[in-house]
Amino acid sequence: MRVVFLGTPQFAVPSLEYLIRSPHQVVGVITQPDRPRGRGHKVTDSPVKATALAHALPVFQPGRLRDSDVADTLTKWAPDLGVVAAYGKIIPESLLSLPRLGMINVHASLLPRYRGAAPVQRAVIDGVPETGITIMRMVAALDAGGMFAKVTRPIGPDETSDVVERDLADLGAALLIDVIEDLAAGRAIEEPQDDGSSTYASKITKEEGLVDWALPAVAIHNRVRGLYPWPHAFTYLGGERLILMRTHVGPGTTPDAPGTIVDVTGGLLQVATGGLGRLVIDEVQPEGRRAMKAREYLAGHPIQPGVQFSGR
Repeated sequence: MRVVFLGTPQFAVPSLEYLIRSPHQVVGVITQPDRPRGRGHKVTDSPVKATALAHALPVFQPGRLRDSDVADTLTKWAPDLGVVAAYGKIIPESLLSLPRLGMINVHASLLPRYRGAAPVQRAVIDGVPETGITIMRMVAALDAGGMFAKVTRPIGPDETSDVVERDLADLGAALLIDVIEDLAAGRAIEEPQDDGSSTYASKITKEEGLVDWALPAVAIHNRVRGLYPWPHAFTYLGGERLILMRTHVGPGTTPDAPGTIVDVTGGLLQVATGGLGRLVIDEVQPEGRRAMKAREYLAGHPIQPGVQFSGR
């Protein structure tokens, strides 16, 4: 089949690469415009654009999908199917029907749970034990189309969102090809979603990184790993912003106020929380500096038990 691909970040790259290696023809790639990326804020190609150019595929980067030249380009490419993987913007309904077989989406959750922009991060933050990929038909409503196939993946109690997302990208790419084969053969079956069981995974914001020490230790730990590698969980110590890179949940409770450092033995920062357990901080990143083990941080910042983290 003739396939048009819409995607932008690294998550979408395995799906594009699997498509390129498949018997089907990628007739064009639509990705978001080039933007400043990384610490230097240099304008660079998106991962999808770089992959497409490496394979000499036509690339189109519209500023708005509703512009007339987008529909004109899709019509010119004459695709049988559109494949969307983390494009980053809502696909207008007028474009969904342009491919002969419509458009399908590689979505990083077990729908109908975690519809929306940040399904992996929200699942990790919520501490759910399992997530997965759903290949679904794209419709006008957000992530509400019929489901063709699913694959599941457990989430370990200490796994960060980037590791989970990387694995899901590979699982989704393999599942995508199976679904496309079924569509080409006319044997694909769509299962409707139960809208009453749906949940929404809203976009992550930087402000969500501020740690609320009144939460139980496991809830804070889940937020640390869910917000890794961006935007990170953070707190303040003596007016200095401190990013929490790696943590784990330790045993024991104390009568200390939430956010109080109760132990620094062994080069680990053990902090009282608002529920069962202590949050043990393994790795931190002081504002404007590199990430370091807690032991190294403590060597340069001697801290006595009783000092308290703050909200600002």
